Amino acid sequence: MLSLTVFLPLAGALVIALFLKRGWIVRRFAIFVAITDFALSAIVFLQYYQDRDGLKFVERYDWIGPLDIQYLVGIDGLSAPLVLLTGLLGMCAIFVSWSIKERVREYFVWLLILQTAVMGVFVSLDFVLFFIFWELELIPMYMLISIWGTGRKEYSAMKFLLFTILGSAFMLVALLVLYGSTGTFDMTALPGEIDKAVGSSKMLVPATALFFAFFAAFAIKLPVWPLHTWLPDAHTDAPTAVSVMLAGVLLKMGGYGLIRVCVGMFPEATSSYGWFIVALAVISILFGAVVTLRQTDLKRLIAYSSVSHMGFVLLGISSVSAIPEELNPVGLNGAAIQMFTHGTITGLLFILVGQIYEKAHTRSISELGGLASQMPFTAVAFVVAGLASLGLPSLSGFVSEALVFLGTFPVWGLPTALGTVGIVLAAVYILWMIQRVFFTPSLERYRNLRDLTFLEAVPVVVLLVAIVSVGVYPATLVNTFNSAIEPMLELHFQ
Repeated sequence: MLSLTVFLPLAGALVIALFLKRGWIVRRFAIFVAITDFALSAIVFLQYYQDRDGLKFVERYDWIGPLDIQYLVGIDGLSAPLVLLTGLLGMCAIFVSWSIKERVREYFVWLLILQTAVMGVFVSLDFVLFFIFWELELIPMYMLISIWGTGRKEYSAMKFLLFTILGSAFMLVALLVLYGSTGTFDMTALPGEIDKAVGSSKMLVPATALFFAFFAAFAIKLPVWPLHTWLPDAHTDAPTAVSVMLAGVLLKMGGYGLIRVCVGMFPEATSSYGWFIVALAVISILFGAVVTLRQTDLKRLIAYSSVSHMGFVLLGISSVSAIPEELNPVGLNGAAIQMFTHGTITGLLFILVGQIYEKAHTRSISELGGLASQMPFTAVAFVVAGLASLGLPSLSGFVSEALVFLGTFPVWGLPTALGTVGIVLAAVYILWMIQRVFFTPSLERYRNLRDLTFLEAVPVVVLLVAIVSVGVYPATLVNTFNSAIEPMLELHFQ
């Protein structure tokens, strides 16, 4: 079941590449594949939720015997929601790509390959397999931005590629040293093997050095200040569907790696350098929010807001510093939930901005105004997504940020207080953006704009349901993430 969920989009891409030529057939087949894969990811998530104990859907096959490299996949409470998120946003990305006219077959091939690559990262339990999926994601992203993007698309695609390869270099070196020290790539065995290697002085380099190498790789992807500069350019010039996948799930690969690898395998280093993590978190939150205030392009504004919101993931991770004295999974749960909620909220915002651009032919806030009169459904959806982004109670953004603050404040009181300033600034730029774009007097040139069609509204409604559902009843998500995070912390600290 799990391998089918991961590789179905890749199989669909191969069918499109080899057998389908007409654009209208390609679009419909891609939507069928995406809906089926979302259904499979939902089934996997629900079956895991029924018995939230350890790893589920584990598949283990020998691959490269002499090096003990395996095809080893499975899910736990940390990866199951992210698999669901990838299936959800992958489906939405296919829907919003209906209007693609140029090289349709190639476009959907790359988009489906991207979905397999991201989902593969979340289910891999062998580090070599993890690294292969991590690298595979680079190719479709580069192609999608450089071919179907706008503006300085080649520059933005290359910048994304170079930054990500830099992070991959850090990861590869750390991975090889880790194997040389422990003799295994099995991510389920590595936490114990690292402890043994440290205790017997078999580590080839200090564990702290490996921690920082992995941290750098994942911080670039999250991204963390000052390694964030690739993100606004990539978002600004990428097609709408690629922005949805980039903000919705690709950034979460960084957060997932920080929790799975840095916290799960190097908890002492994570705890000891909590001051460093919390400093980067607060700078990312405040820097991202302040720079967002200066943006005049809708896409660039949302991109910089993502830097700020991903800072909350890092803030929650910094709460691990409290673990030696008292088990405190609250902040780390908040960080994990922030990844999920940010994916749905920002994915929806990028979809709506893409629809506005397609109809009004501009993303400049100064050139837009009064769109609520012509596009009432779009306006309502944008307001809900915006309010969720600034953390309004009863919407999903509130849950994650509240848990981050509650879990981190006992450990880092002043930094957490400074982090709350990011929420205030978010309210300023989001409410200003909504008011300026939708609720100023109508402009004559936009009087003939039409609201979303049924097909365009489908992904919007789906994400609205997700945002409201998690906000009203967050227990499902909280319990799922906690089923992996609490045992992870107990393993090392109790």
